[in-house]
Amino acid sequence: MKAKKILTLAAVAVLSVGLVACGAKKDSSNDKKIVIGATPNPHAEILNEVVKPILEKDGYELEVKVFNDYVLPNEALLDKSLDANFFQHVPYMEEYNAKNKTDITYTVKVHLEPMGVYSDKVKNILDVKDGGIVAVPNDPTNESRALKILEKEGLIKLTEGKELLNKNDIVENKKNLVIKELVAEQLPTALKDVDLDVINSNYALQAKLNPTKDAIAIESKDSPYANIISVRTDNKDSEKIKALSKAITSPEVKKFIEEKYAGAIIPSF
Repeated sequence: MKAKKILTLAAVAVLSVGLVACGAKKDSSNDKKIVIGATPNPHAEILNEVVKPILEKDGYELEVKVFNDYVLPNEALLDKSLDANFFQHVPYMEEYNAKNKTDITYTVKVHLEPMGVYSDKVKNILDVKDGGIVAVPNDPTNESRALKILEKEGLIKLTEGKELLNKNDIVENKKNLVIKELVAEQLPTALKDVDLDVINSNYALQAKLNPTKDAIAIESKDSPYANIISVRTDNKDSEKIKALSKAITSPEVKKFIEEKYAGAIIPSF
């Protein structure tokens, strides 16, 4: 009876060790898989074509989940279905955090997508007709960017001293331009229906528009709106996030951005 009890305890011990080993193996596997959310172009393209092979050499598996808007990638990051996302700039992230009482942070700046003004109606932005319709992104940070371009080009004047601006902050509008606020992903399809269309470069590229060739006005290259790798504060210092950050700021990624996008996208590292 005593011998049987010892054998039973031994079996339980072996089973426990096996379960622990299985659990450790599963955790180890998860630590080697990075799930990142990104908008299609150029973000997912950079990740799939360049970053994924670099990480594979370091023993990591990269899964890229593609999103077509600017809201769901942060929600997915917060509910932990993503380890990171790659679509936004710091001002957008900070505005999102303030609005939603969240604490998303970032690790590295990757590239700048200069915002451009496009038109099927005029070749020179100053030739826009009186009362012309101008489409801009409707989220606070990108609308601010768009309005500042219009101001830089001499079409409007804005309230001074405000960080986030919208059409109500226009204090001078000599051409009586009508500002139409649209969800960013809808801007390319609106081009045919408006006089001027201020489009984020990722959506412009998806629509086969090259910011440096097709835009009639473009954001300054010293813009603070570099796109970043966003993460949760609880995983910012994890080994796989460090590996991701290192891979996406590698010389290979810099070369790819410079050659593939020919100035439409500018490395920020």
